[in-house]
Amino acid sequence: MTLTYLCSLPLPDSWFDELQKRMPQVAVHRMTPDTPPSAEVLAAVDLLHTSEWLPASVDVPALRLVQLDTSGVDHVRGTTLWESGVPIATLGGIAPVPMAEYALMSILELSHRMPLIARHRLDRSWPSNAERLASLTPRQLSGATVGIVGYGRIGREISRLATTFGMTVLGVSRSGARVAASGGTAEKFDTGRQTIDDDPAELFPIDRLDEVLRRSDFLVVVVPLTELTRGLIGPAQLDLLPHGAFVVNIARGGIVDERALLERLRDGRIGGVALDVFDEEPLGTDSVWWTEPGALITPHVAGLAPQYHAQTLDLVVENLTRLAENRPLLNEVDRAAGY
Repeated sequence: MTLTYLCSLPLPDSWFDELQKRMPQVAVHRMTPDTPPSAEVLAAVDLLHTSEWLPASVDVPALRLVQLDTSGVDHVRGTTLWESGVPIATLGGIAPVPMAEYALMSILELSHRMPLIARHRLDRSWPSNAERLASLTPRQLSGATVGIVGYGRIGREISRLATTFGMTVLGVSRSGARVAASGGTAEKFDTGRQTIDDDPAELFPIDRLDEVLRRSDFLVVVVPLTELTRGLIGPAQLDLLPHGAFVVNIARGGIVDERALLERLRDGRIGGVALDVFDEEPLGTDSVWWTEPGALITPHVAGLAPQYHAQTLDLVVENLTRLAENRPLLNEVDRAAGY
């Protein structure tokens, strides 16, 4: 059986050469803004490999799988592809390690007051001894508690790293149940390192989030954006955090109330923030976040994976093989859950 594969992503020629080498029975088609797919290709495509380009379902009648180049699916909800019921698979499993490393980097930078130190560097200002003691004394990680809102593969890898610093980990998920490292009943793409055989975290269901917030010296948000999580961390939730707590958001904009977070950062209720995602992206040049003291700001880079090309190829080859053999797909989205 010949499968038709269509990709809208700007991957290098060598990537497609390797795909064709590993899957010679697959008809590989590429598209660019200057070379849109023909109606014939659209009508025949079995697997669409894409990110933002989402054709109307009526134009892809043979489609059997949408393989996203993202871990989140919030941009797909509401489209005809979502409503069609055609299976959708995510890129999940490629980024847990770099995202966890980013989270720990943020925790370390915030605890050591690096945003304020960076401001001193920009101003060429050497603080006095009194200023250093008052504003640049670090927050000790050993013995501190980190609350991880979204305790899947990324959350477990954050937990693994945080415990090496002597931190107590509180994990929040929908059910609060401990699941296998591969994640639930659906088969997941797994690069291996994020597996935790003896997970030390204390787990909580989402309806006990307030309890976790009251105990969290550091809050890391890594949940997918769904109707359940939109606005999840608002003013009331931020006010439950201990005075001077730090907030790290590597999930999606719209989950943490940015205005409320900014107000509490400025009045000292929040000790520092690290934001990799925002309500509106790209972040506008006039945004106050660019120059806000106490804020570590990055341009949605936490999920960039050093082995992206090789790992993505492995995932696509595996799902093409499973399509050909009519086997369950890797990383298939649970539409009811929203991810």
